[in-house]
Amino acid sequence: MRVGQGVDVHRFDEQSEPTTIRLGGVDVPAPHALLAHSDGDVLLHAICDAMLGAAGLGDIGEHFPDTDPTWAGADSRALLKDVDSAVRQRGWQLVNLDVTLIAQTPRVGEFKAAIRTSIAQTLNVDPGRINVKATTTEKLGFIGRKEGVAAEAICLLEAAQ
Repeated sequence: MRVGQGVDVHRFDEQSEPTTIRLGGVDVPAPHALLAHSDGDVLLHAICDAMLGAAGLGDIGEHFPDTDPTWAGADSRALLKDVDSAVRQRGWQLVNLDVTLIAQTPRVGEFKAAIRTSIAQTLNVDPGRINVKATTTEKLGFIGRKEGVAAEAICLLEAAQ
């Protein structure tokens, strides 16, 4: 068994109008767009890093560099599918995944079930293997000032049968 952890952060484009941002593959209403090279899905980016780390495959920046125009505006579900494929090719399979959104805004309570389902479908696993949480920073720091969002993920992989 192998454990991996991942973290991602994106700031809001405070010049943009209210819109939706993608979190865990689900569009969620937000006060601003996120500044990002791809779609800015912090949850899926953290998951990618956790899975890559557990499998000993480096990090998301090595696989999908933000200097490569190929990934401009990329759907992070496609990135996660690529990561999952690479992990499986190395002989590993996901046991479970725990992911936490850290954001003062947007509030995602009503979206957590849809996010969990989206992640499970993207990884082609039972939703029972996925846990999604959200927390604020009690108005402290850049997240508390509503300047951006962050996510942390931890996963457990086991050797494929």
